[in-house]
Amino acid sequence: MSITPWSYSRIKAFEQCPKQFYHMKVVKDYEDRVTDAMLYGTSFHTAAEEYVRDGTPMPERFDYAVSAINSLIDKEGDKLCEYKLGLDEELEPCTFSDKDVWFRGIADLIIVDDDLAWVVDYKTGKSARYADTGQLELMALAVFKHFPEVNNVRAGLLFVVSKDLIKSSYTRDQESTLWDKWLTSFNRMKEAYTNDYWNAKPSGLCRRHCAVVECAYNGRN
Repeated sequence: MSITPWSYSRIKAFEQCPKQFYHMKVVKDYEDRVTDAMLYGTSFHTAAEEYVRDGTPMPERFDYAVSAINSLIDKEGDKLCEYKLGLDEELEPCTFSDKDVWFRGIADLIIVDDDLAWVVDYKTGKSARYADTGQLELMALAVFKHFPEVNNVRAGLLFVVSKDLIKSSYTRDQESTLWDKWLTSFNRMKEAYTNDYWNAKPSGLCRRHCAVVECAYNGRN
């Protein structure tokens, strides 16, 4: 098992429970995309990408999101859909599939307008109550590396059902502080990998929602 390339979803899975992370070998955050694809065939994210990029009409079942996405289309700047961002271990930009890629992230939508960028991640959950802006921090940091002309990032989690937009703003002079935070998280994961020591972290999810049945805290035992 390798811990790199890492991503926001990997860090969050590790922090939730290192033991589950190890056994399940979490490598990608499917979030609502898998559910959408299973239920509808075409995921919301694919439909939104084609609507923004090509003007392809949104399927009728996603009409609830059109006005929110139109507000993004109306913004000035180059629109980059499902944009893949890679960084090497020196925090230099690289391609998503580069042999030296160390961190990976995918932004649902980036809009670049001179020294300002908007970074948006679509959420199809019904509530923004437990929104986590950590994903936006990492995307902003990657954008600063890939777009050296950008000095300000306005980021948001767009909950398209409830039409809530959870906003965060970042400036280039915050890079060092934010990277220190995320590198601390990464180093905890690296230490667990180096020592092959994956502690269980029991929570309310253990009883019914964990697939690691050999764990002493699993509710099926």
